Amino acid sequence: MFRGFFTVSIDAKGRVALPTRFREQLRGETSATVIMTVNPWDRCLWFYPLGEWERVDTKLLSLPDGDPASRRAKQVLRGYATDCEFDGQGRILLPGEHRNFAGLQHKAALLGQGNKLELWDAGAWERQRDEWLAQIDSRTAPVSGVLQDLSL
Repeated sequence: MFRGFFTVSIDAKGRVALPTRFREQLRGETSATVIMTVNPWDRCLWFYPLGEWERVDTKLLSLPDGDPASRRAKQVLRGYATDCEFDGQGRILLPGEHRNFAGLQHKAALLGQGNKLELWDAGAWERQRDEWLAQIDSRTAPVSGVLQDLSL
């Protein structure tokens, strides 16, 4: 399970070194392959261990192609899905198209999200986080029915 927040750097060649504990989790027990894709709802990247990606892909397969929203989600998630390997120094190369999509520059925010990691441009993350927190503070954010019974 991925959890926590880290600030990471992206080097001039577009490589990012992930914290050791995340690298170990992403590599998993059966495969060193990591699947990177874009988040179609937020401008960030997602990293999945191969086994978890296979579960996500199975869920995508079950979505109807006749539904435009389902078809678009499948096209974006699968279309940008890229097999990645760590180099000898524990870095992953972020393809230019993926970096452009997420607006990634030099500093990035890495967030654990349970079954995956999210990588945001640090400035974009701070702006989005602050916007979400302001909505909560002003009570303008609607509470989803899914969250009604969540007790933290």
